[in-house]
Amino acid sequence: MSVSSAVVLAAGEGIRLRPLTRNRPKPMLPAGTRPILEHVFDQLIAADIDSIAVVVGYRGDRIRSYFGSSYREIELTYVEQERQLGTGHALRLASSVIDGATVVVNGDQFVDSRIIKDVVATHEADAAATIGLVNRQEIGEYGGVILEDDGSVVELVENPQDDRAYRLNAGVYVVDPNLLETIERLDMTPGEHSLVDAMTTLLEDGETVRGVVSEGWWIDAMYPWDLLAVSDMLFDAGVIGDEVAASAIVHDSAIVRSPVVVDRDCEIGPGAVVGPHACLGENTTVGSNAVVERSVIDADTRIGANATAIDCVTGVGVDLGHGTVVPGGPGDARIGDRFFEDAPIGALLADRVTDNGGVTYVPGAIVGAAVTIEAGATVRGTIDDDTEVHS
Repeated sequence: MSVSSAVVLAAGEGIRLRPLTRNRPKPMLPAGTRPILEHVFDQLIAADIDSIAVVVGYRGDRIRSYFGSSYREIELTYVEQERQLGTGHALRLASSVIDGATVVVNGDQFVDSRIIKDVVATHEADAAATIGLVNRQEIGEYGGVILEDDGSVVELVENPQDDRAYRLNAGVYVVDPNLLETIERLDMTPGEHSLVDAMTTLLEDGETVRGVVSEGWWIDAMYPWDLLAVSDMLFDAGVIGDEVAASAIVHDSAIVRSPVVVDRDCEIGPGAVVGPHACLGENTTVGSNAVVERSVIDADTRIGANATAIDCVTGVGVDLGHGTVVPGGPGDARIGDRFFEDAPIGALLADRVTDNGGVTYVPGAIVGAAVTIEAGATVRGTIDDDTEVHS
């Protein structure tokens, strides 16, 4: 079956990625040096999709202003989800732009175009929906699918806890319009319309839902340190890597170790060492003799002379002062009300964090947006937004 249109669900905040999502939605967080959503669009286009509708919600203005009305000559249609009431609700809002079988993907997860192609190729007219699956030993906090040998879906389970032979739901679907009718008649549970609930209802009604196990890559950034794993995967998959923008200035005595991405208008000073597995966003400056390794450094960030940033994730406009040290992970970290032992991160610094030099970050430190840190301070644990930290 030929399917050339897609709906991208990009309305959520990404609560578990706070404080990075204070000022932008999860789909606009950096994967390498480009937003996650840009990679999603690239994979859709690689799978021969030529019409894309984007459901936006939380901080949707950031998505609209970044992409505008088109991407790579593909027209983008925006649909507003004012209240985030679930994936099913988001898809229902996009019903006016759905004409026949349509690809549906999450705008905040990474899927290989091979998964999209496999789902499109597998979908047949007798199926109400087809789901893209990948083999994973650990389903964890994602959705699991029980599949028959003939490709028929038997059951969909969110966050499965038993030891049955689940495949991981990669969040790639081809859906027919009758799925929208099913969403319409579902009760709100609990407080939202779930796309998975709608497919479960289809199964209960005797409809056919198919699944296809793909060899394509899939990864999600659920917590801030996952952005490091995402960049590693993109390097390994060849999606990004060993790219230094023509407008970047790299001093002759600086060392750039591959794989690395250095975006436009960056400057790397004398004696600095950048990489391996380092991503420098646009207009980032790395001072003399500084070290940046296995880090995702977002745009307009300043890393001072003699500073060290290892296993570090920053937001936009961060200033690491002279001689500051992020020694690398792992470390204990708290996200919301959850505590993680040995989280693989040196430090997370959200938008516009400023330290005044000589600061030491204890592994696992999570620093909120617009925090100011006094020179010589030691930072540990979680620091709330708009806080001043004294030495």
